[in-house]
Amino acid sequence: MSGGVGMMPGNTMPGNDGGLRERRKAHRRSRIVEAVRELLREGPESGVSVERIAERAEVAPATVYNLIGPRERIWEALAAGFMEELERRLAGLEAGDPHVVVRTTVRLFVADPVVSRRMVRAWEQSGLVLDRSPLARLRAAMEEARARGLLRADVDIDALTAVVGAACVGALHQWVAALIDDDRFLARALFALDVALAAAAADPCREELLAPLRRRGMA
Repeated sequence: MSGGVGMMPGNTMPGNDGGLRERRKAHRRSRIVEAVRELLREGPESGVSVERIAERAEVAPATVYNLIGPRERIWEALAAGFMEELERRLAGLEAGDPHVVVRTTVRLFVADPVVSRRMVRAWEQSGLVLDRSPLARLRAAMEEARARGLLRADVDIDALTAVVGAACVGALHQWVAALIDDDRFLARALFALDVALAAAAADPCREELLAPLRRRGMA
């Protein structure tokens, strides 16, 4: 028999239309988020209205509402883009090292300071930007450190990660308020991590994990 199911002229494979629609939606959504970033960089303190975003992204204002949502969701979309970029950066690194996770996260914030600062100031739930991908990655790295014997077997990894995360959020807000510069932001985040690791160190690794604190004259 010639031909087969789904091969008649004009037919498309099942799911092709739906997949194409989703790709087009994702592309438009990406353009909208990038339009927000561009507008913020051009005038970080100016209003970023749905109309201005739509004009820059070359879509209808209704499309912004449909794909992103109201104003509060715009900042959430920026945060989601931040976390996606963080995942891409960590994918090519030794993400099992907690220091790599912290450094990569801080460097991503400071790489686009205008957008990062506005996102954190404007989004009421901005603390969640660290509570998802970065902390999940940090927790996994802490688990790996415990599995390698660097940390005590009885350490509560969730509690350890939460303590480091809280310190990093505090440093983030100090940086957003321009109370500390990029280098101090990174230094404070890494210091919080080193204190937590030293406190949870397994006996054979205690000196190794105390070394960064000793170099700072803190131990």
